[in-house]
Amino acid sequence: MSPDRTDPEGAIAEAAKSCSNWGRWGSDDVLGTLNFLDGAKRREGAALVRRGESFSLSQSFDMNGPQKGWRRRTNPVHTMLDTGTDAALGNQGFPHGIGGADDVIAMPLQCSTQWDGLGHIFDHGNAWNGRRAEKVVTSDGDLVTGIEHMAPHVAGRGVLLDVGRVAGMDGELPAGFAITEEHLTATAEAHGVRVGRGDIVAVRTGRLARARREGWGDYAGGDSPGLSFTTAGWLHRTEIAAIATDTWGFEVRPNEFDIAFQPLHQVAIPHIGLLIGEMWDLDALAADCAADGVYAFWLTAAPLPITGAVGSPVNPIAVK
Repeated sequence: MSPDRTDPEGAIAEAAKSCSNWGRWGSDDVLGTLNFLDGAKRREGAALVRRGESFSLSQSFDMNGPQKGWRRRTNPVHTMLDTGTDAALGNQGFPHGIGGADDVIAMPLQCSTQWDGLGHIFDHGNAWNGRRAEKVVTSDGDLVTGIEHMAPHVAGRGVLLDVGRVAGMDGELPAGFAITEEHLTATAEAHGVRVGRGDIVAVRTGRLARARREGWGDYAGGDSPGLSFTTAGWLHRTEIAAIATDTWGFEVRPNEFDIAFQPLHQVAIPHIGLLIGEMWDLDALAADCAADGVYAFWLTAAPLPITGAVGSPVNPIAVK
């Protein structure tokens, strides 16, 4: 059932109440749905490795990325500190001919393939687990749910739901296509794969494939396929540990209300406690899954343990 387009406040409040995980893992919890990803689930995921074939699910981190400066998000700036030229000219001052190269990168933590941490989104000033936002994230960073707490945990059973292939044309969904629970369920059935507690789910829409073919355009923040607001119940009920897409913003854009901005984020992160990934590159993995019919795999996608960060770059690795 589609939400009332004129009442985002009401729809968000209702979904927040029905999907809340506040207190589920105690008042001190900093992991949210990653609590579903336990040792048994990791052993289950590790047992899926058969061929030893591995896939990086990350976009490149370079100046040719999708960012356009919105909210001061820029593409990475990579600078060399020492180069082969310095070494060849003898400018480095090292003995017996040894030389080296060093470099530095400056970038927003959410400029390319990344995780949204639990301190990334608030609902009416409330952060994950009912804490007040001003008590959680300050100018010193996320003092409570910083992304560093998740660093040891994001590895387990990965599942690809290639909705672009199942419900789209030529493997791609059009802009504004709202992926519903029915689409997710039908895709899982078409792939012969189950989705459940502790899984790390990757949803491919084909949006990144189109950006690679046509240019970035409005990939960052523009119209896009993505999850419908109505999937909040599915995200909560399935007890998945995390979910990621090949889109800039995870949920469908334009959003499904007359006046709104990322309402599913407003429920999923502060209320469900869900780890959300964006801008993942799922194309090579999807082609392999279509070829061998296997849509579950070992997946490791640890964020960088950046103290107090509300997001992190990641290079997810799927192994089949």
